[in-house]
Amino acid sequence: MNFLITKMNNEKAKEVLSWKYEKPYDFYNSDESDEEFDEKMDGSYFCVIDDQNKLVGFFCMGESAQVPKGNKYHMYQESLIDLGLGMNPRLTGKGNGLEYCSFIIKHIEDTYQKTPIRLTVAKFNHRAIHLYQKLGFVYENEFITDYAEFMTMVKRDRNTT
Repeated sequence: MNFLITKMNNEKAKEVLSWKYEKPYDFYNSDESDEEFDEKMDGSYFCVIDDQNKLVGFFCMGESAQVPKGNKYHMYQESLIDLGLGMNPRLTGKGNGLEYCSFIIKHIEDTYQKTPIRLTVAKFNHRAIHLYQKLGFVYENEFITDYAEFMTMVKRDRNTT
């Protein structure tokens, strides 16, 4: 599959906010509030589209990719590139993750040459954790919020994608 990265736009933001994942991944469902929409349009979100201009997924960088409560536990003190991502629910669980995530990571590595990448992932999401390990991310730390346990994973070695 060929992918292209574009800036998030109104149409794609509304599509992302309408996505509904099956349990237990419904944890990642968004509400379609103005606040959620405004966040998607704040400049830190990007779309990944296929060659038919269909939305495959999105990613965000910086504070938008962090779980705010992680700051209480000093999870984000080191200056790294924080990456958050989501894939269209109709494509998840079908072996598309490696190609999709590899594309995003290569884009970030090409753009931000030597800065390590950090992900924050819910600890129950074994599917994502396994994928991130395959991509060279390693466990860094963990913390608990009122609604889930999270772990941070970091990719420092840029030779493994």
